[in-house]
Amino acid sequence: MGADGVSQRVNSPRFSGPMTRRAHSFKRNNNATSTVANSGGGSIGGGGGSLGSLNELELQINSPRSEMGTTGLLSSEGLLETVPERKHVHHHHLHLHHVTHRGGGGGGVKGLLKKPIESIVVELGLREKKKLGHWMFLMFCGVCLFLGVLKMCATGWLGSAIERAESDANKELSGSVSRLIMDRSSIDYGYRDGEGDAERTLKMVDTGVIGREIAMAEESGIWSKPNSDNFTQCIELPRNHKRLDAKTNGYILINANGGLNQMRFGICDMVAVAKIMKATLVLPSLDHTSYWADESDFKDLFDWRHFINTLKDDIHIVERLPDVYAGIEPFSKTPISWSKVNYYKTEVLPLLKQHKVMYFTHTDSRLANNNISSSIQKLRCRVNYRALKYSAPIEEFGNTLVSRMRQNGNPYLALHLRYEKDMLAFTGCSHNLTVEEDEQLRQMRYEVSHWKEKEINGTERRLLGGCPLTPRETSLLLRALGFPSHTRIYLVAGEAYGRGSMKYLEDDFPNIFSHSSLSSEEELSPFKNHQNMLAGIDYVVALQSDVFLYTYDGNMAKAVQGHRRFENFKKTINPDKIDFVKLVDQLDEGKISSKKFSSKVKKLHADRIGGPYERQAGEFPKLEESFYANPLPGCICEKS
Repeated sequence: MGADGVSQRVNSPRFSGPMTRRAHSFKRNNNATSTVANSGGGSIGGGGGSLGSLNELELQINSPRSEMGTTGLLSSEGLLETVPERKHVHHHHLHLHHVTHRGGGGGGVKGLLKKPIESIVVELGLREKKKLGHWMFLMFCGVCLFLGVLKMCATGWLGSAIERAESDANKELSGSVSRLIMDRSSIDYGYRDGEGDAERTLKMVDTGVIGREIAMAEESGIWSKPNSDNFTQCIELPRNHKRLDAKTNGYILINANGGLNQMRFGICDMVAVAKIMKATLVLPSLDHTSYWADESDFKDLFDWRHFINTLKDDIHIVERLPDVYAGIEPFSKTPISWSKVNYYKTEVLPLLKQHKVMYFTHTDSRLANNNISSSIQKLRCRVNYRALKYSAPIEEFGNTLVSRMRQNGNPYLALHLRYEKDMLAFTGCSHNLTVEEDEQLRQMRYEVSHWKEKEINGTERRLLGGCPLTPRETSLLLRALGFPSHTRIYLVAGEAYGRGSMKYLEDDFPNIFSHSSLSSEEELSPFKNHQNMLAGIDYVVALQSDVFLYTYDGNMAKAVQGHRRFENFKKTINPDKIDFVKLVDQLDEGKISSKKFSSKVKKLHADRIGGPYERQAGEFPKLEESFYANPLPGCICEKS
């Protein structure tokens, strides 16, 4: 109901008011339209009746079930038809009433109109009966004219208010729906000047236009990013920043261990540690002994000159150890994980001053996520999001794949499906795998000495949310969230483990691509046998995707989602694996319908799309949210 007390009728495919008896068959179940529909029952006699009532009157006039208009016509026609037949029978009787009527003046007509129609037929003369028929015909035309004028006035006066009501009620989808409605050149909507709203809507229903528009509008919503208008990046050096002192307390050598993104985090931490201790950092070396055994070095993966230049106002970085220190045996040190600033100042700095050259054997997770000074947190982000730029071959080829994924301007989803053999062996997860495949994973787990957990209950771990989603579970999640089968998906992952494990996902979403399927052998040849370089390419494509979904909270997932938050909170779906797998089991057991499953999944993930929220410190650093997965607070600030 609008502010003027008039029902807000919306000329939209989503309008659910009682336009005709068929209107209820296609109305959408949302609060905004329900309110409009329920407010349409006012009376016409009040002079400002609702549009819904007008439509009801229109229905009565045109319907074979109507009594008001049809009876009047039939009665008047019946009077005219019976006069010739009964003229000779009642001539004398009718003549007497004719004389009486002329003597009664205008009041006689009013009196006759109050009598039953049967008595009027008997009592009136021929001339009076004709005159009565004329009166009834004129009254019927007057009613029709009144209704027509009233309807045109209501439509003209309320048009702008109705449009504003629709805009407010459908703010999120207004852009996509307006484009769909404006593009009428390819579809015959049957809109003609002066055509009624009910007729227009019925034609749109008959041609399937409403269903397509609603489906496309809902599909556009799955690509929309969370609201982050009140947040901005805040990592720049302050204006009163002190110039970097040329003096150094010593040199730090590091070996960044782990995969690509674990090394990334370690390098960020070590730059911060060098700042804390006023030390000079030697260009990092990378781990070549990890699972992938990639021989790529720092200069192969990153633009090393850009790295040094970007951080020139923060710390000193050199390409190699100066010759004067070349003959000194570095002092080896393994920093304590999740350490605070005070640890490096009081325990590590004295050792650096003493030995001048220090070698850190491990770099991963050597600095706490929280309770670190703001200047150090901002420095970590300058390293991660500004200084660590991938080398030109990786950046250029990654951007090429992004263009291929955006074919014809289509959006795409980047899916980090962490279902490789090493991950399943490490986590002990074997849901939906065969007994033989499960045994292979167990053997691999025992063969890797530095994996501490050997005997793992995979079923229990899955129910606790500790397993990657299977390809089938991932397909169920995407479908439940509303992604259509033609969605273009970029697979950020290696080969999925298990015979036929990808069948469900590929059957439901046939447009699945990877760096291999989008490229020729010649294009991929420079990156062959360099898994870290391929991971860098995947990183570039995932970062620029319209939606990023990860099925396991590993280092790649942390790195990409944190970077997407920093880049204006691009949509990132973080599955609630604990509750989601329970819903999957209920669906498989027949306890809930597919429709109920989809409804629950959407509700479960309504606030898990990468929107702004503050990272909270936990009781144990290992269990709290990673700084690199959510740099708020620290590198993202609320606008004042």
